[in-house]
Amino acid sequence: MKDKIFYNESVNLLETHNFTHELQDVKEPHLFREMFDYESVPKTLFNFTHVPMMCAEDIWITDTTFRDGQQGQRPFTPDEIVDLYKLMSKLGGKNGLIRQSEFFVYSDTDKEALKRCLDLGLKFPEVTSWIRATESDFKLVKELGIKETGILVSCSDYHIFKKMNLTRAQAMDKYLGIVKMALDIGIKPRCHFEDITRADYYGFVVPFASKLKELMDESGIPIKIRCCDTMGYGVTYPGAALPRSVQGIIYGLKHYAEIPSELLEWHGHNDFYKVVTNAATAWLYGASAVNCTLLGIGERTGNCPLEAMAMEYCSLRGNDGGMNLEVITEIAEYFSKKMGYDIPPRTPFVGKNFNLTRAGIHADGMMKDKEIYNIFDTEKILGRPPMVAIDSHSGLAGIAFWIN
Repeated sequence: MKDKIFYNESVNLLETHNFTHELQDVKEPHLFREMFDYESVPKTLFNFTHVPMMCAEDIWITDTTFRDGQQGQRPFTPDEIVDLYKLMSKLGGKNGLIRQSEFFVYSDTDKEALKRCLDLGLKFPEVTSWIRATESDFKLVKELGIKETGILVSCSDYHIFKKMNLTRAQAMDKYLGIVKMALDIGIKPRCHFEDITRADYYGFVVPFASKLKELMDESGIPIKIRCCDTMGYGVTYPGAALPRSVQGIIYGLKHYAEIPSELLEWHGHNDFYKVVTNAATAWLYGASAVNCTLLGIGERTGNCPLEAMAMEYCSLRGNDGGMNLEVITEIAEYFSKKMGYDIPPRTPFVGKNFNLTRAGIHADGMMKDKEIYNIFDTEKILGRPPMVAIDSHSGLAGIAFWIN
């Protein structure tokens, strides 16, 4: 095969690659037992392959509070969904840093909330959906006036063989048929690559993504890929091997399947405490979008906290992108006071004790200069002045701070 040569505007040099990855339609599932033997903690393997960091020109946040988030707690009422949707829009600001929000479309409650949010006429977050892959569901989405919908396309052999009882070829044919159905109806598909961190990356993920790129080129309709770290197995260690390497996943989809940054999204879970770092790494290596929930709610250990990625954006870009960060406090208060949600008190940015100190030596420092023991001006940015609690460890400095 002739090498493909193109000018890479990110580095202003000619680039070449001659890799074409074909579907490997194996007879038996590849379950990566060297990493996931189930009898022990999953292993992190290294092949010492490093890929370049290439952050996209434009990065943003998407939301799945009303879809994935709700699955981890009691269902929201329509009023709660509408109120939180408006708060998200306010937080995202004039530039729409919170670009989209994802809804279910099945129950009467879901439909009422979705329609009421659409009727608000807000530009951001754009209302999108998640559906079963049936013709009737596509028609429902079209009737509701939704332009983009998520479609489940599980890509690991755990799902393809053990859950769906299909071969890889059968799964790919099924998925491509579903995507074509969406394109025919005029709906932009967002393909949720479920369980990507346990999938055969070059044997299924890249070949399938390449087929989606072909469909996109033929139809002229963008097809997004959501990289779903369903079990939180993703790692960001330099030189970590696929399928667990977050940067390897993003780089390969851009480099081998030629999916542009604006069509790549990372969706993580927090089973191993890595959800924020993994999402930030996806940004750094070329995904434009990271998918989150308010307060990180979601099943098992939860999703990536939206407020955490708002802070990551500010840290990486050096500005707030037009976001109104004080709304983070409004959202936390709404969850706590209006919905009765118990926010763990030490949760960063939203817990009642996140900027509270009890130690007398810290209180002494706070009296001299709050900057010594406060992470940033939390009163200015979040409307939360630093606090000192009085107990047996407070000492005279703690009492003095409290009195003053």
